[in-house]
Amino acid sequence: MIVKTPRETREGNRIFWDLRNAVFSLEFSTFAECAAFFVFRSKSMKILSSDIRSKYLEFFKTKNHAIIPSAPVIPENDPSVLFNTAGMQPLVPYLLGEPHPMGKRIADVQKCVRTNDIEEVGDDTHLTFFEMLWNWSLGDYFKEESIAWSWEFLTDKKWLGLDPKMISVTVFEGDENAPRDEESADIWKSLGMPAERIAYLPAEDNWWAAGPTGPCGPDTEIFYWVGEGEPKGNKGTHSKEWMEIWNNVFMQYNRIDANTLEKLPAPCVDTGMGLERCVTVLNGEKSVYHTDIFSDVIERIHEIFGTDSKENVDWNSVRTSTRIIADHLRAATHMISDGAVPKNVDQGYVLRRLIRRAIREAYKMGYEKPFVAEIARMYVAKFEDVYESVKNNAEKILAELSKEEEKFAKSIKDGMREFEKLVKGFDIAFEKTGQKITQIAGSKAFTLFDTYGFPVEMTVELAKERGLTVDTEGFNAAFAKHQELSRTAAEGKFKGGLGDQSGETVALHSACHLMLAGLRKVLGSHVAQAGSNITAERLRFDFTHGEKMTPEQIAAVEAYVNEAIDSGLEVAVSEEAKEAAKSRGVIGSFWEKYPDVVKVYKMVGKNGTVYSEELCGGPHIETSDGIGTFKIVKEEASSSGVRRIKAVLRKG
Repeated sequence: MIVKTPRETREGNRIFWDLRNAVFSLEFSTFAECAAFFVFRSKSMKILSSDIRSKYLEFFKTKNHAIIPSAPVIPENDPSVLFNTAGMQPLVPYLLGEPHPMGKRIADVQKCVRTNDIEEVGDDTHLTFFEMLWNWSLGDYFKEESIAWSWEFLTDKKWLGLDPKMISVTVFEGDENAPRDEESADIWKSLGMPAERIAYLPAEDNWWAAGPTGPCGPDTEIFYWVGEGEPKGNKGTHSKEWMEIWNNVFMQYNRIDANTLEKLPAPCVDTGMGLERCVTVLNGEKSVYHTDIFSDVIERIHEIFGTDSKENVDWNSVRTSTRIIADHLRAATHMISDGAVPKNVDQGYVLRRLIRRAIREAYKMGYEKPFVAEIARMYVAKFEDVYESVKNNAEKILAELSKEEEKFAKSIKDGMREFEKLVKGFDIAFEKTGQKITQIAGSKAFTLFDTYGFPVEMTVELAKERGLTVDTEGFNAAFAKHQELSRTAAEGKFKGGLGDQSGETVALHSACHLMLAGLRKVLGSHVAQAGSNITAERLRFDFTHGEKMTPEQIAAVEAYVNEAIDSGLEVAVSEEAKEAAKSRGVIGSFWEKYPDVVKVYKMVGKNGTVYSEELCGGPHIETSDGIGTFKIVKEEASSSGVRRIKAVLRKG
């Protein structure tokens, strides 16, 4: 009997293959035993990501944690990073001591985007979008409780029930800045972790920091054995065979500069467990793409592209391509749901790159028809009951993806046209000089890629048809330089909630609230925040409005803000139920990201006038004394139905 090799290890093929191998290797003496194995294997493969989400939050409820909603993947009022890459970023003010409205123990499932390893996507573990299961202690419990609860959730049969023998951990080995973390190691030993399963690793492995300055401290990371046979050694000795599933960060310090650490007044705990990797481990898999998160999407991609019916298919290449498509379109779905649109700058550039990269992979598989909206529709169905932003923006997600797919089809045509111009230029040069050009420069190939979105693979193929080669080394160098610039922009100078909490930035943040109130007064109540970016030098604010503002309208908004500033403005903060604040008309953007109890900032002049009352996480000025004069320096279109203002505060 000839049995086809499984494609992307779909569930049915995987179970069949396990059963067949068991029979052929005589692991079972009877077919009855094989049948029992079949039933067990079928059931064991049905541990779903939704089950893990709910179990995690339920567990930390039993430990008196308040459950808060995920922040958007696009940070609010944070110019330091393009995306939230970790759950702690929106919480930096609270990690530094500001009281959280939900108390000192909180937990959530946080949406994250990281694109530093985008070239690795397609292997078993790397993703651009992922969900992190987080819990925090904001100056409450510390190492002992954190480690014990992690162990309980992972190994107790009431929760995940993982085999303790398959787990190892790492702790900080110490350096000139901070001591060896024997406290964490001793806690692990008291829970039954053998000493040989505890690895002491350097700061690059077991020290976590928000950035060059800010909260930081040692961490202990938890790993699960994914190698063959019985577990061997620990993360320090067999690193590739241990998959990280949880990281407990102990924020004991605040880094002032490269050489100065000071102890935080109230040490905090920040732990994160990757949902995708957790589901992978629980299902006995080695790839995140073999879980319910991706398996049905990958199956549908095969059906759309008709790969099963094709002859002479390179299944390794197909596997990588389908994984890239599945990952990138999942990330794009969430980016759009949280406010991003495809553009050539900032988050929009990353979004556009992911969408087009997914489409290029389809082209490589020989499929050139529209498909992205159909895949995104599957992700909307998966997440609409998990994240309100996905449910509320379902139509926008599908529309933006379809529009970008159409644009990319045009880009391919434009790239073809530019390629033809390039080759024709070679012919003209030959006629003039008699010197034949046989290679397309790497810089030219990169221009086709970067300016026109034209895949370098297509440039190489077309060049080969014309008897030409492509300087791929030159292209890779140009691409690496571009990637480094993109990575610098994506990582930013800091990693944290508000990257800059200087007095100037805080003052502009408060002025931004006043400006929104002024815009609503001058233009109408339809005006709402669509995004913001605030540094110490200026504020950038996107808002919903369909027309260019007139000079008179701009002047009226400036006058409103400056009147508030000149009134001797005082800022008061209160906490109240979110629904109560919403029902009484408090201005707010992105309501879904806030917990049930929210902070409301009210800005009142000494004349008694309320100039602004808005939902926000802070921080803000206490008074308007000496912050300067507000000036709008530019008003322009941002996208369809959205305008953008750039403004400053001028002293003197």
